[in-house]
Amino acid sequence: MAKHKSTLVSRWVDAIVETYPPETAKFLKNKKDQFHNPIGHTIVAETQHLFDLLIEGVDREKATPFLDRIIRIRAIQEFTASKAISFVFSLKYIIREVVGPEIDTEDLDQELVDLEATLDFMSLVAFDIYVACREQVFDLRAKEVQQNAFLLLKRANLLVEKAGPEPENL
Repeated sequence: MAKHKSTLVSRWVDAIVETYPPETAKFLKNKKDQFHNPIGHTIVAETQHLFDLLIEGVDREKATPFLDRIIRIRAIQEFTASKAISFVFSLKYIIREVVGPEIDTEDLDQELVDLEATLDFMSLVAFDIYVACREQVFDLRAKEVQQNAFLLLKRANLLVEKAGPEPENL
């Protein structure tokens, strides 16, 4: 896998970008500047880090920050859970296409099974991150609705100020 890194990562980035609408995908592919295209830059940088982790062996603590940066973007952009984490699974198919002939000729079936199990684990971590991000989004929306309702009631003079405690009669 290490000798095919650039091809695999490039195709993986393409697979992620293709999950966006065509105009967005075109922008993400063509704009290389980090400041004009922070989403595209994040996708490229984090997939490279994730791929390096795959080669050396993934543990949850190391993978979480890299997955988080990608998933957080996709959760805010209203991707469904399946679409948000599908990029992890897409690497399985890309590896089979690129490295498949070598897997067959060099008898690397067990390594492929181990790698796919690691990708399955990464997808579960990505799902946990997605759910946590969506919970944050819904909490923020609920607080915004509460705040807006409070402001509307206040402007309409429909709120009664809560009085302090009654003084005791002596």
